[in-house]
Amino acid sequence: MKNLFVGNMSFQSTEADLRGLFEPYGQVTRVHIVNDRETGQPRGFAFIEMANDEEAAKAMAELNGRELGGRALRVNEATPRPERGGPRGGPGPRGEGRGSGGRGRGGFSRDDYRDSARQPKEPRW
Repeated sequence: MKNLFVGNMSFQSTEADLRGLFEPYGQVTRVHIVNDRETGQPRGFAFIEMANDEEAAKAMAELNGRELGGRALRVNEATPRPERGGPRGGPGPRGEGRGSGGRGRGGFSRDDYRDSARQPKEPRW
């Protein structure tokens, strides 16, 4: 099973259009057109899931650059979406959370300076 990304789509393209475009190359198990959360309008890209990897590779090679709805489609293999943190600063894409080591506002360094010599303070005039 292979998941394909289809980008640069016309906003008027439908699931039936995409299914009709990809089915000559093999069995299409799922078509998902991504919509904007707030407006509900299509965002101009979709994901196509095909049952056979060889058929998906052939569809990718044949349909990349093909015109649909007046736009040249970009078809390639979909990559997994990286993990994202929640609204409260949960683990981000690199595993760091809120206050993660000296970056940003209010973060503390994780370096250990207990054994180092203390630097003299300069007087405040």
